[in-house]
Amino acid sequence: MNAEGGGELALAGGKPVLPSLAPVDWPRTTDADRAAVLAVLESNVFVSDRAGLTAVERLERSWAEFLGVRRCVGVSNGTTAIELALLAHGVGPGDEVVVPALTFVGTAMAVTHVGATPVYADVDPVTFTMSPRSLSAAFTERTKAVIPVHLHGLSADIAAITDLARSRGCAVIEDAAQAHGARYHGVPCGAFGNTATFSLQMTKNLPTCGEGGLVVTNDDSVADSLVQLRQFGELIRPDQPRRYVSHRLGFNAKLSNVQAAYTGSQLERFPAYHAARRKNVAAFLARLGNLPGLVCPSEPEGYEHAWHILRFVVDLDRLFPDLSTAAARTLLMRALRAEGVPATRYQMMPLADQPALRSLCQQEPAWPVTQDVIDRSFTIQQRHLPPDAGPLLQRFADAIEKVWSNLAVLEKGAVS
Repeated sequence: MNAEGGGELALAGGKPVLPSLAPVDWPRTTDADRAAVLAVLESNVFVSDRAGLTAVERLERSWAEFLGVRRCVGVSNGTTAIELALLAHGVGPGDEVVVPALTFVGTAMAVTHVGATPVYADVDPVTFTMSPRSLSAAFTERTKAVIPVHLHGLSADIAAITDLARSRGCAVIEDAAQAHGARYHGVPCGAFGNTATFSLQMTKNLPTCGEGGLVVTNDDSVADSLVQLRQFGELIRPDQPRRYVSHRLGFNAKLSNVQAAYTGSQLERFPAYHAARRKNVAAFLARLGNLPGLVCPSEPEGYEHAWHILRFVVDLDRLFPDLSTAAARTLLMRALRAEGVPATRYQMMPLADQPALRSLCQQEPAWPVTQDVIDRSFTIQQRHLPPDAGPLLQRFADAIEKVWSNLAVLEKGAVS
């Protein structure tokens, strides 16, 4: 441990390892990004339904090429991407869609927005992604689709999930909002042969300057439906005048050329950013692997993590035997934050327990792994993992080691 990381805990009046919580410093906007956005402003072409090659179409082509898929459709945000993908696969009222119990609320809200009902599967205790065994138990005669989430930047067991879903005649829509650049046995997340959705929201590893989303697929009929759905159900062709005839109920869900140009510029640096993030995080986690009672996030064999979020699970009963789980977690996070580590919980409850979704859930609570992970973990999020964060992450390691070296003192102060 770094000498500066020793000594009295900041929570007890000692000098913190870092003088303050690390500032949010993402995305990184360069002159190339500014030039790309300025080119759109100077062109006066801001939306994607115009003749000629727009920034949206350029981004769609570039992302499809990056993944090795046939089609990519740009939309207004990641949640809308899921909604339109569900509709393109014919999901609607009366249908059920299986989602993981541990994920961002937008995944399940997208299901409800198309009139379907979310059903929850528990997660794997190592990957924190949808458990194929739990998925198998969640199917009913009403199940129309499955949405595995590649959570935190790690792929779900997409081969097993896809096999289960297809054996039931269900569509698979991958939620890859946090998994740009992640791989599953060499295949990029989103390119496994299913329809997949990505978020470009500014906190994501591949960001825009605001909100945006992408849907990818190898199915031309699905892609054509997505293009129609994103603009009022019209048949929009860049080589023909707009006719203002709506053939189905659609949305105003277009991605703007400004957002697309910004992301397109970011995409040029994305492979280098991804490689740097992976190197930095590997060095950081190597410092922490032997700390007692701390389970670091990991990469199962054959998986390549994008490291969007780092989730650490703590054996709180072992470290703080005289405290309740909630009290121990709160105490530990307070100590880490006092040293400058921006530890957060990220998810506060299983998805089905969200107040907005609780009344829609007809299942008996059956996601014990999800609940245990939420109860015993803390996270460090992507905005503190930019590609040049190697030195900062090493200071985080100093701070975590310092807290771990003072666990007995920490608990004694809490119970005295």
